[in-house]
Amino acid sequence: MLFQQAISAPSHLLGGAVTGVAQRPDSNGAEMKQIVILGGSFAGVSIAHRILKQAKNKAFKITLVSPNTHFYWNIASVRAMIQGEFTDDEMFQPIASGFAQYPAGQFEFITGTAEDVDVDAKTVEISRPHDKISLQYDMLILATGSRTKEPLPLKGVGSTEETMAALHDLQARVKKAKTIVIAGAGPTGVEVAGEISFAYKGAKEVTLVASGPTVLHETPESVWKIVTKGLHDLGVNVKPQTKVLDVQNLANGGHELTLSDGSHLKADLYLPTHGLVANSSYLSEKFVNAYGFVKVDEYLRIPGTSNIWAAGDVCEVGASQFLSCDQQSSYVAGAIVSILSNKVPRRFKGMTTSKRIYLRAGQGHR
Repeated sequence: MLFQQAISAPSHLLGGAVTGVAQRPDSNGAEMKQIVILGGSFAGVSIAHRILKQAKNKAFKITLVSPNTHFYWNIASVRAMIQGEFTDDEMFQPIASGFAQYPAGQFEFITGTAEDVDVDAKTVEISRPHDKISLQYDMLILATGSRTKEPLPLKGVGSTEETMAALHDLQARVKKAKTIVIAGAGPTGVEVAGEISFAYKGAKEVTLVASGPTVLHETPESVWKIVTKGLHDLGVNVKPQTKVLDVQNLANGGHELTLSDGSHLKADLYLPTHGLVANSSYLSEKFVNAYGFVKVDEYLRIPGTSNIWAAGDVCEVGASQFLSCDQQSSYVAGAIVSILSNKVPRRFKGMTTSKRIYLRAGQGHR
């Protein structure tokens, strides 16, 4: 399956506590570097695998910290809204077991959440289910990702158990609903509308509310025209240049939406698919931009530091999409390997796109 390949296969490069550990020599006398990675989604997991594969015979240990025990393949979350499309085992796979292939003592997985980073002391405070610990690091990688503004399981919504429960609940609500309104006509909103309409073959009334003049309005005309026709053929009602101004919950469990054109819509299910919130609350405000995403320089490092990198959704550059995340993962892993090999990392070449563009466009849940 794609999920197994993405987490553990070498060709896809995915996939007690180190409390206050000082640098120590390995069996060859080299200084053991402590690498701490925060985040167990694609960026964090793939960076860990890439370093472990590329830096063989180097003196280091990776500690991966994640609130989730399982890797959530959220790229498939839109189709997973349809009950029966994927099993839980396909959507959620244990993180730690994917690292059993590496030498003992070179990798450790901790279930926990970052609460604070002390840049001067080179420590990270971690809250675990039953206690708190402090991790010492030589190199720190921030890959804590983002979450949706509304608690939809398009991203993780907490622990593995919480995300799985949220996904099950959404599947049941989608199945039960006769009328569904989706707000946000970026890639995610378009895909949600298309998947639901295709799966239920016209049995549900699906409306897609687009703030722009078209769906995917920042794409070339040839693209949005094809997509618009596809949605029309599936029976999706597209409302362009419209925003949802207010949502009232009804006694029957449905919703009444007030739209910017003055009209009102009633829906059994309302799915807002626009906007992301960076998971960066553990950082000082000076390290994040106005949107909460981690500031980085041309080496994807926090400016003013030499040993803290950010990658994936939490990083301020690049689209919140798989290809951008993979590019940053590959770069950060390569930079770490270079440093372990006493080489100077090259500059990152993907600095041209800011998260701000995608937030303004209402895109990017993936």
